[in-house]
Amino acid sequence: MRTIQFREAICEAMSEEMRRDESVYLMGEEVAEYNGAYKASKGMLAEFGPKRVIDTPIAELGFGGIAVGSTMTGNRPIVEYMTFNFSLVGIDQIINNAAKIRQMSGGQFPCPIVFRGPTASAGQLAATHSQAFESWFANTPGLKVIVPSNPYDAKGLLKAAIRDNDPVIFMESEQMYGDKGEVPDGEYVLPIGVADIKRKGSDVTIVSFGKIIKEAYKAADELEKQGISCEIIDLRTVRPMDTNTIIESVKKTNRLVILEEAWPFGNVSTEITYRVQSQAFDYLDAPIEKINTADTPAPYSPVLLEEWLPNMNDVINAVKKVMYR
Repeated sequence: MRTIQFREAICEAMSEEMRRDESVYLMGEEVAEYNGAYKASKGMLAEFGPKRVIDTPIAELGFGGIAVGSTMTGNRPIVEYMTFNFSLVGIDQIINNAAKIRQMSGGQFPCPIVFRGPTASAGQLAATHSQAFESWFANTPGLKVIVPSNPYDAKGLLKAAIRDNDPVIFMESEQMYGDKGEVPDGEYVLPIGVADIKRKGSDVTIVSFGKIIKEAYKAADELEKQGISCEIIDLRTVRPMDTNTIIESVKKTNRLVILEEAWPFGNVSTEITYRVQSQAFDYLDAPIEKINTADTPAPYSPVLLEEWLPNMNDVINAVKKVMYR
């Protein structure tokens, strides 16, 4: 099995699907001549040409609308946002057209489209470029929301997203594009809506997704030295959410900590908390703990940013709290 970068896994998924299906194309800012802002489309212009790898103006609303319209003529576009912070400029097309067109057309128009790009913080990018929008999009019926944390999951889930007949929000991270991981040589597709137990454990369940899950792995290693066994679930898909995997883990460990890089009010971890307490309350031996960013816009100062983001120590403290230690 090969070891490749996250960006290479993304590129392979898009390229393989474009070879398999001529209706698939990529559009976005700098995806063609520049090989992608993060080089996730490197070499694709040379292989597929300018009619299928399309550089757009800085106009997310405009090219988002073009992409949605093109699904009605049989195409399957991939729309890359340089960051999901910029998706707010085109969010009307995502929420009011892509997510609703199948229902509003009485099923006549499916909308097989993938909106992809980086989400959440990526260092000193300040308040307007460091936001996590997973819960925003997951709040919308008609959208599927995927947030992979490693190259293997990214490739398999992106291929599934491209083949899906409904709109998919596929969220990455600028700080993960260089991450390396094992990816098979052959064809594989991962199912949307299935979480993955990345680490087996018996004392506490930790649920997370995206790049912040790395802090859970570091915390679990440290807690193991202290005799605490953590089970780590990578949600992978925010909507549809694999509630059953979480519930079955909680039934075993009787404790739950949720780690999410997002503001604390009305987020994904809030929804997980509700589902677990409503479906597995009798199995809980402690109140659920959720770990989020500080409830402020992201700071620019690296010192303040470190305090703003969840980290390994936050996870350790939360686990010890539910363990009453």
